[in-house]
Amino acid sequence: MNKRFCIIANCCLLVWFFLDMFGFSIGNVTLVEAAWNDIDGIMYLIFIGLFILFCVKDRYGRYPLAVFLFLWIAMQFASHWYYTIFGATEAKIAGYNSFYANTFHVVPASDSILVPDLYHILLHALILFALICTILFCVKNRKKRTE
Repeated sequence: MNKRFCIIANCCLLVWFFLDMFGFSIGNVTLVEAAWNDIDGIMYLIFIGLFILFCVKDRYGRYPLAVFLFLWIAMQFASHWYYTIFGATEAKIAGYNSFYANTFHVVPASDSILVPDLYHILLHALILFALICTILFCVKNRKKRTE
């Protein structure tokens, strides 16, 4: 895994996550609502900082970036997919559906199962992809240094 491919994967994630900062709608369809003044804004700033460190000095930035991406995907799993896979209370599903009621869903929201919206499905896929690319970059460069 070369650095350029890792940068491209993380750039795609950065651009997609940027939509969360100011929100993004097409006509009457809302992909994501603005959340820059929430924890998402702090996460975005941390991600930018770690990504810049990785780009400038990958030797110092690759591991913190990999750890951040791992923690981020774990947090997203705990917030979304855990309840989709293992079930949730009616109150949790109702609250989730209410919070994401105005966003676009590929699979319609349900009263019996928690269904993430399109934005979060793609966000999670991009986080996972960036994490895999970053881990592979770390492993490849660790092997290079030991040879």
